[in-house]
Amino acid sequence: MPSLSPAELDARLRLHLLPELGPRRWQRLLGAFANAASALSAPASAWRSLGLPAGCAEARRSDAVRERASAALAWLEQPGHHLLCWDDPNYPALLGELADAPPLLFVAGDPTLLEQPQLAMVGSRRASRPGLDNARAFARSLAGGGFVITSGLALGIDGAAHQGALDAGGRTVAVLGTGLQRLYPQRHLRLAEAIVEGGGALVSELPLDCPPQAGNFPRRNRIISGLALGVLVVEASPSSGSLITARLAAEQGREVYAIPGSIHHPGARGCHQLIRQGATLVESVEDVLEGLRGWRQLAPADLPAAAPASHPLLAALLAAPMTSEALAAEAQLPLAQLLAQLTDLELDGLVANENGLWCARQP
Repeated sequence: MPSLSPAELDARLRLHLLPELGPRRWQRLLGAFANAASALSAPASAWRSLGLPAGCAEARRSDAVRERASAALAWLEQPGHHLLCWDDPNYPALLGELADAPPLLFVAGDPTLLEQPQLAMVGSRRASRPGLDNARAFARSLAGGGFVITSGLALGIDGAAHQGALDAGGRTVAVLGTGLQRLYPQRHLRLAEAIVEGGGALVSELPLDCPPQAGNFPRRNRIISGLALGVLVVEASPSSGSLITARLAAEQGREVYAIPGSIHHPGARGCHQLIRQGATLVESVEDVLEGLRGWRQLAPADLPAAAPASHPLLAALLAAPMTSEALAAEAQLPLAQLLAQLTDLELDGLVANENGLWCARQP
């Protein structure tokens, strides 16, 4: 946070609570005054001359706004809680390029993570099992390769992507569509805690006490794409909000990637649509890394090594191709655990599924 006087910090928090004062109006207001404190104390006529809604000028001095700003100040005094302002030198540079960059970002966890190379992963809330497995496996490999994995903490693909990054000991950023004190969905409360404990961050532009509201989730998508170098859509129908994130990413000049699926699976049609529109078709992690190689923190030799030939599943498949069920029985593994391991091996190019049979690929 920049060095702000208590009065200026309080003024910014109060202005941020005005519902009709979005990022563009915020910029117009602070462009007309020396600082937020001056804007807050200016007469209503000065606000009207800037074309700002009368409701903004009237609400800024209300007791409710004062109390909520005081509560935000108390939250910021707690360890691990941070505020990034749009004029802060630590504000993420890529996000700052947006015309509607958030004036304030509340962060729980490590705020410096927002300046590190990020890849956004998004997709359906009602994802298929293969889609979830792909999200987790891709996130695991990409996080192991030095990228911060950014997503929206939603059920389905988002949650799998966050978990995959944590599996690899990597770090992940969750951009919320609620305030940080109203975490949603509640089913991901433990995941959110694990993200922060693992060195990651929870981020929101919304007031801390903002509850879930349908209109806020598409809004936050511009932050997910704005923080990242590229967006990978893992699985999505044509009506999925993930396509909004992909469109925003393209408008922001980011890379857009999509994983194809079966022509019979409705959840793959959004990805197919993106590919027709020019998104990079992704069949392996290398397809993603190819476009972002200059941003990688680790050299290719430093990526997690491919599974050795001594991997028990590889050893079994070298003897003979098998179905998933037969291989699960051979390896004495639950089917879900087996499929996750096979996905990792497939992403590394070591196994393939041909006509329902898994087989080892020869180097």
